[in-house]
Amino acid sequence: MKIFIAAVLFATVAAVGMSVVLNHYQRDSYARFTTEGARVGDPGHNLIGPG
Repeated sequence: MKIFIAAVLFATVAAVGMSVVLNHYQRDSYARFTTEGARVGDPGHNLIGPG
């Protein structure tokens, strides 16, 4: 029983740790998929991103 509780505790700690790491490296799609070659003068109201 002690091994099972230790495994559950380790899985919980690992999941929370990976969540923190992935949250640090994750970026929004409008920031991730931008290029220097795209030229948009007035993007309008239908695009996602900061205004």
